[in-house]
Amino acid sequence: MTRTITLSIDQLFRPQPGGIATYVRGLAQGLASLDDPSFRVVGVAPRSPFRADAAELPLQTVRSVLPMALLTRVWPHYAVGIPRASDVVHATSMAGPFAGGKRNAVHSIALHDLLWRDEPTSTTSGGIRFHEQRLQLIRTHEQLRIFVTSPGLRDRLIALGIEGDRIVDVRFGVDDDAVTGATPETVRGLLVEHGIIGPFTLYAGTLEPRKNIERLVAAHELARTASSDVGDLVIVGPNGWGEVVTGKAKVLGLVPRAMLKGLYRDCSLFAYVPRAEGYGLPPVEALHAGTRVVASATTPSVANNECVVVVDPLDVDAIAHGLVRAVALDDGPSDAAKRQASVSDLTWRNAALDHLAGWE
Repeated sequence: MTRTITLSIDQLFRPQPGGIATYVRGLAQGLASLDDPSFRVVGVAPRSPFRADAAELPLQTVRSVLPMALLTRVWPHYAVGIPRASDVVHATSMAGPFAGGKRNAVHSIALHDLLWRDEPTSTTSGGIRFHEQRLQLIRTHEQLRIFVTSPGLRDRLIALGIEGDRIVDVRFGVDDDAVTGATPETVRGLLVEHGIIGPFTLYAGTLEPRKNIERLVAAHELARTASSDVGDLVIVGPNGWGEVVTGKAKVLGLVPRAMLKGLYRDCSLFAYVPRAEGYGLPPVEALHAGTRVVASATTPSVANNECVVVVDPLDVDAIAHGLVRAVALDDGPSDAAKRQASVSDLTWRNAALDHLAGWE
């Protein structure tokens, strides 16, 4: 008998999809890669303008009668848009859904972080209220399984009174073989357009205060006086909530996935030093490309990775020293291979297997 696994894909329709959208796409791709006839995957989308990245997902899509804003408000109370044949209903974010499907359906939710508590200035007061209300809903919904993607989050949830047997640890993925990185010539052409010639340090991610870009910019200026190999600081990514001063950094904005992969491959080193982070996918993607990485101790995804130069995000001098130290590391084929091996288990196929085990 074929089971129906229903995923919420509403995050793909939001103005700033972020890391959760990466998770939605990756999980869908991972489940599809298993080529397992024992289940089929359905994605529930809001009644919003359709997006190309949602259309490309390897799953059947069901459109709700409600737009995204209303769907988020209604899902705690009603299973709007959830197919009645669902054996599994998985909320990919705190938006929900929290019910629906067959009478004995398994209900789960992915909880990625507690950032609104760790960095309250990174969101609005309304955003904090929303997340606190949803956290309380998750705590009291005893049949709801909680899938955590970030190291250390399990212990924090247990400390909040959530039973450990409700929590399932699942891996994130970084493999993206469907997209080929831009050629070195194409990457170089883009950099030259922005006045960048020679080596460069790369940051990729949303531009928002908690990402600590201002300290990174200051540290990079110090590091460049000690080592010309750090080159220009190149910033890639969309604008987020809040004002960010980028100084002398070269800001490229949002680039296509192929270009981002090419930048990961060709940069001298990758720097990512947020004050607070839920997981931190970009430095893992950089390691997957074999690149040298500097990251803050507050980045859970790589805080314990021996291939990463870990720094204090609040200490500009420490960040600068980390940049100089990282760019001086050996960077031959065997060194790149070691960095790639350090994240080799983080595949969307493995993530899909973790989720299937959690739904049993």
